[in-house]
Amino acid sequence: MTTRSDISQHPDVAEMRSRFERATSNPTAQGVEALALLTGVYLAASPWIAGFSGLTALAVTNLILGIAYCVCMSGFASAYERTHAMAWAACAIGAFTILAPWIVSGDVSTTRTVVNNVIVGAVALLCGLAMAAGGRGGRKPTIGPSSMS
Repeated sequence: MTTRSDISQHPDVAEMRSRFERATSNPTAQGVEALALLTGVYLAASPWIAGFSGLTALAVTNLILGIAYCVCMSGFASAYERTHAMAWAACAIGAFTILAPWIVSGDVSTTRTVVNNVIVGAVALLCGLAMAAGGRGGRKPTIGPSSMS
């Protein structure tokens, strides 16, 4: 015989929601989110800003990566408990951005593209890591009656 338990009544749910709210309501988290969104917008527009829009493969790659990064990093302030896992996808986008000049087809690894993508990718990766680590503070897990149910 199985019974369905309603997790919304579990005592740890309220504590988790409180921790996630604290993680996004501090000025540091809000600053990281703002920097991340600006990084995504710059990444999408960087071929035209830095002047390598003629390298179509990398220009399209940066445009797609920038839009995807903005989508991944938006929404943290309003729904961190449901979106914090997307920060790891943002980290992957940042890492791919760093490697993109050597991965995309064609010879696009010019000084301008490498410097641009390495700097923007590093900032994107750091912002993603900061957002992924943002909800990890607070209470350490304990073993007891409330964690056994």
